[in-house]
Amino acid sequence: MGYLGRRQAKGILLEGLRHLEYRGYDSTGIATWEGTDFSVVRAVGHLDALIEKIGDLEICGTAGIGHTRWATHGAITEGNAHPHRSCDGKVVIVHNGVVENFLQIGTFLGAQNYRSSSETDSEVLANLIAYHCAKEDGAGGHSAFLEGVRRALLHVRGAYGIVAMHVDFPGEMVGARNSSPLILGIGDGEFFFSSDTAGFASHAKDAIFLNDGEMAHLVGGDFSICTLSRERVEAARRAVEWREALVEKNGYAHFMLKEIYEQPTTLRNAMRGRFSPDGSGTHFGGLQMSTRELLQIDRIVFCACGSARFACAIGEYLIERIARIPVEVEYASEFRYRNAPLDKNTLVVAVSQSGETIDTLSALLEAKRKGFRVMAITNGVGSSIAREADGGIYQHAGPEIGVAATKTFTSQVCLMAMLAIHLGRLRDLSCEDGTEMVDALQRLPSLVEEALELDDAVRSVAEKYAHCDHMFFLGRQSMFPVAMEGALKLKEVAYVHADGYAAAEMKHGPIALIGKDCPAFFLACDGRMLEKIQSNVQEVRARGARIVVAVCGDDRGVSSVADDVLILPRSHDITQALISTIAVQLFAYHMGVLRGCNVDCPRNLAKSVTVE
Repeated sequence: MGYLGRRQAKGILLEGLRHLEYRGYDSTGIATWEGTDFSVVRAVGHLDALIEKIGDLEICGTAGIGHTRWATHGAITEGNAHPHRSCDGKVVIVHNGVVENFLQIGTFLGAQNYRSSSETDSEVLANLIAYHCAKEDGAGGHSAFLEGVRRALLHVRGAYGIVAMHVDFPGEMVGARNSSPLILGIGDGEFFFSSDTAGFASHAKDAIFLNDGEMAHLVGGDFSICTLSRERVEAARRAVEWREALVEKNGYAHFMLKEIYEQPTTLRNAMRGRFSPDGSGTHFGGLQMSTRELLQIDRIVFCACGSARFACAIGEYLIERIARIPVEVEYASEFRYRNAPLDKNTLVVAVSQSGETIDTLSALLEAKRKGFRVMAITNGVGSSIAREADGGIYQHAGPEIGVAATKTFTSQVCLMAMLAIHLGRLRDLSCEDGTEMVDALQRLPSLVEEALELDDAVRSVAEKYAHCDHMFFLGRQSMFPVAMEGALKLKEVAYVHADGYAAAEMKHGPIALIGKDCPAFFLACDGRMLEKIQSNVQEVRARGARIVVAVCGDDRGVSSVADDVLILPRSHDITQALISTIAVQLFAYHMGVLRGCNVDCPRNLAKSVTVE
């Protein structure tokens, strides 16, 4: 966060950091300009620790910066918390990202008597800016600070979103970005910097999304934007939309639970206006691809990380079955470096809830560099991935504050199903089959509401297993990615060692871990695979493990051999994976709460991973 205006900065910074805390919460801090020097306060832990430390301190000033940290370099200590101050006391900065060549820069600066006291790469960057500003001192005018920052950044390799202030240039602030988001908010005679519009949306009228290699300079009640090569930029403004209810709990115990219950609404939003007039297909306004170009696609490669990758894996099953197009799902972090051979008719799809995931953004840019058509599916309007893609689909899920993906995951799965129908209708999916699938999607929000009525039953099951430190999630076909997502959720919010497997793969090694202290959660909602999954249940049961089974309607006896059964509403095959997801989300949530975990802000995690 950064603020420069007429009002006192402290309250605005703390309010903004509250809305940004989902991005990192190892430690927090603010720095404000008090007329002759900076006042810097930092604390380990969540924002409440910083607020408690500030207490009744008189922290004044109409300019300031703030930060919530997700640790990369250095332990979680107050000394490593942001803002960082240069060793000469001149510069304070907040920094997201990683300075990859910080050791080399630190060695150089050490020889110039600019030495760091923390373990972070960010303090090295503060010292580098101070060093170059000192060299520019005497150049005259307000540009000396901007030029010092510019010259410093020319030496930096890696990702950064920074905001900086300088003692000798009161009333000025500089922000810059490269591969890590930074947004300039414009209000009534005041300005804001933030890594997400949520940081200033209740105050700013317009926002400017900085591009890589751009710097914004605030001075004299105005702003200017230029590139690192000094070229002036006339940036487009976007109106800031803000609904306070979207970032409040509204009576729910946790954001995660609120967002699980928002899914009927977010699914309706994802589908709104995207069905064809005759009800037999889907359409998307932002693909930027003609029918002829879509027909030429011979292969689709999805690039994603975490939950988004599991949504893509469900999409793989749906697109291959419905549209008959070969699909591969890649770890975005590996795709960039693999140099995988792709033919000219390959479509690369980058999927990221935030639109700022650095691994996914890097994969997208690599695909573009090689000349491939790139599409994006993201919830981040105006995000880096949305801007870099040739076309794409917005999820319209609204802000997701809980770190573990819930409503953004299901909206991605919903869009995968709609994309499968869209591509299928261009090929050999009949009007009759398309209409049946569209009808299934339109019924989906109501079925999710029905699935959410299992909340109490899921909690009762979770109470039986809350003491377990190990668990398997097992499924076949499209239930396999749901199993992986269920295991990920349990790891994220309950700190349980959980693995998701294709059920038949259990006997090829992992079954060695099965026993009375390692229960199994089976997803048995694929009607075509029920007899096979029943055999897998028997295999696990024979090893003494307790079994939870999620079933849908007629389960052909699968539930008879389970210890606990969750009966989900039956639906069309195209939506069953999504409905099954509700069960594992609720299970993970209740397990986390029962185990005393902070389900909204799990340890060691951040919502938007902007470092490699």
